[in-house]
Amino acid sequence: MEPAKAASDPVEIQVGIADYKIGRDPARLITLGLGSCVGVSLYDPVLKLGGLLHLMLPDSTQFSNVTKPAKFADLGIPLLIDEMKKRGAQLSRLQAKLVGGAQMFSGLDNKMVLNIGQRNVEKARALLKDAGIPILAEEVGGNRGRTMIFDTSNGKVSIRMLGSKLKVI
Repeated sequence: MEPAKAASDPVEIQVGIADYKIGRDPARLITLGLGSCVGVSLYDPVLKLGGLLHLMLPDSTQFSNVTKPAKFADLGIPLLIDEMKKRGAQLSRLQAKLVGGAQMFSGLDNKMVLNIGQRNVEKARALLKDAGIPILAEEVGGNRGRTMIFDTSNGKVSIRMLGSKLKVI
């Protein structure tokens, strides 16, 4: 027989590529495979409400038929902000953290792969700045993929990279 879960045991919520999820303490939002993609966490510390977006590309304007707004920074970040506000978050309390944006094809000419990771990070930073949301921490760049685990009980983000110790920001 399995022991009963305590009320404070965290619920793990998986966030897929080009998707977002919102959770309240005791939720942990987890996204895998952040290579050139960027994970954007938003946190309201008063409500202990958090959202996590796994974006792939900086800009949707090159695409005529966008079916997944969370795929793009320019659509996904405003969407996540709006969904957080619908759940009671105050824009003035929101805090952000960024993870990912790696250059996964380091052997190739940077122009050939268009620096997608760097462009994703720059676009996310600009959109958050425009929204007045401070970025409290980042773990971006490099050339290795990351897993991001966002704890809504305290706003901390744990990052796993192959061959590295767990890092908390």
